[in-house]
Amino acid sequence: MTGHAKRTAGSPTASGPSWLAVGKVRRPHGVAGDALVEVYTDFPERLKPTAVVYAGETHIQLTIRRQRSHNDGILLAFDGYSTPEQVGRFRNQILYIVEEDAMELPEGEFYYHELQGLSVIDENGKALGKVTEIMQTGANDVYVVTNDAGREILLPAISEVILDVDLDSKIIKAHLLPGLMEKGDRDL
Repeated sequence: MTGHAKRTAGSPTASGPSWLAVGKVRRPHGVAGDALVEVYTDFPERLKPTAVVYAGETHIQLTIRRQRSHNDGILLAFDGYSTPEQVGRFRNQILYIVEEDAMELPEGEFYYHELQGLSVIDENGKALGKVTEIMQTGANDVYVVTNDAGREILLPAISEVILDVDLDSKIIKAHLLPGLMEKGDRDL
């Protein structure tokens, strides 16, 4: 049986840590150096004062000084950045945490980056392809599985379809429901 995945992207580097995206700085807000942040993480409580995040592709370390809710996002202030001009340098940059600092998920739940690239087999051991995309549909996630010929099938992330996820062996075992559609056959 499987749970659901959490939408966080990992991007390992050859010699460094894996990074998980937790938000995106949209723009400065107000005159005290706050930044409006679009939240990506399912654990926004982690973005609290004294927490450390890393901004942009160069992963500039920032310590959160202040946090408060604001409409569809949150406002964050960082130590050492007290004006709109200073925090403006992070406009449209992704905020990351180090993967090792990620919240522990309950049994049967996985981060998206853990599922991307996993091989998928049916219950008889027949190879179906690899997870190339995870779509959010509202009711449940849908795993897009692409085979070597480039054909895609959609697997709803429900316990009747996803029988087992083995991260150690990098294999997902799935039960194909009758009438399983290929991506593009129908609009979701």
